[in-house]
Amino acid sequence: MPDRRLAAAVPVVVMVVVGLVAAGGRFGGGDNGGLAFALMVVLVLGSLAFGWWYSLQRQKALQQWAARNGWTYYGTDQSLVSRWRGTPFGHGSSRRVSELVVGRWGGLPAMSFAYRYTTGSGKNRTTHHYWVCAVSMPTWLPTLQLTPQGFGARIVTALGGQDIEFESEDFNRAWRVEARDAKFAHDILHPRMLERLVRGDARGLSLRMEGADVLCWSQELPDLDRLAARLGVMRAMVDGVPRYVWLDHGYDPEQIRTDLGEPWTP
Repeated sequence: MPDRRLAAAVPVVVMVVVGLVAAGGRFGGGDNGGLAFALMVVLVLGSLAFGWWYSLQRQKALQQWAARNGWTYYGTDQSLVSRWRGTPFGHGSSRRVSELVVGRWGGLPAMSFAYRYTTGSGKNRTTHHYWVCAVSMPTWLPTLQLTPQGFGARIVTALGGQDIEFESEDFNRAWRVEARDAKFAHDILHPRMLERLVRGDARGLSLRMEGADVLCWSQELPDLDRLAARLGVMRAMVDGVPRYVWLDHGYDPEQIRTDLGEPWTP
């Protein structure tokens, strides 16, 4: 895919150059002012053209990736904005889904997409970018959220935020766990799952069981070269659900099922 660092750097460079040109025009006066304005227009138009080109290149790369891996590129579906309630959804305005690719992973429907929303207004307006992945489960389960431990998470916990403790100190140091039903959290996060979630491919991710999906999100643009690793962690969570938990929610994994769902379609 096109280098995202270049895409992020170009608007910054343009803004700096425009600022310098504008300052030069104010102090230079006369013909210099007209030249400065013309140069500003060229730079702004050039930045817009680059943004269009970069978006087109990412779209082509996503389509090629989907074709190689037996997935389908859809681009967008705004219904996903309101499908889930937890982070990063439900915040800000101008919420948008893009770069949506859909397929199967280990026999289960899966998807990856970019999600963004804005907060603030005027000069304080900020756009937040997330990479979201989802794997569908055979049935609905209660909500269970795991987020990385860190300074911010420890402050929230110290102020009374929930953080369910487990018998593994390595796991407790790596994850903050939230769930309305603590027993359900312990049922899902049994010793084998605790061990799985302290491996290198899981560290630093944010994970949530919500409804009939397992979600993974991070504050960045999608990087499909790392998608398999994320889906592997999410599939491990589904595979690790004990049979009695599935039975409690109306699903028997030992029965032959033909209703595991088809890949998402718009």
